[in-house]
Amino acid sequence: MNVEEKMDKVIIALENKMMNIRAGRANPAMLNGIMVPYYGTPSPIQSLANITVPEARQLMIKPFDRSTLKDIERAINEANIGITPTNNGEIIILTIPELTEERRREYVKDAKEVAEEAKVALRNIRQDENSAIKREEYPEDEEKRLMEEVQEAINKYNKIVDEKLKEKEQELMTV
Repeated sequence: MNVEEKMDKVIIALENKMMNIRAGRANPAMLNGIMVPYYGTPSPIQSLANITVPEARQLMIKPFDRSTLKDIERAINEANIGITPTNNGEIIILTIPELTEERRREYVKDAKEVAEEAKVALRNIRQDENSAIKREEYPEDEEKRLMEEVQEAINKYNKIVDEKLKEKEQELMTV
């Protein structure tokens, strides 16, 4: 696997983590990772129900099988996402509360931590790649050129991380 592929994976992981930092708007991705016991097997909530966004701050979960309604509700409560589900017997409605200024700042701080983790992962890739280049014992000028290419890739991907953070920060601070 080449350097760019490894760095792309870091960016994909960053995007997934950023998606889980909520911005006061309803997003079906908020429920990613919530597993519901279905006939004894933990299943992702998305495979058991239709999740829609009827309003900007509301998620509607309509199970394919109504017998799973209680299990889905319990799984959401246990996931501790900070939202209490409302069950009307046919669907579950999640109303996302308005974020306070303080909460928004906390989310921005979380986003910055996630971005920093991504940058650390990128630096680790650079370090591994530079070590691999040194082990190959290339001629000095070739070794220097390869290390510069790795550094250029790092710079490019660090800019991408910064852009993603800036986008998320703007999304979080927009009321």
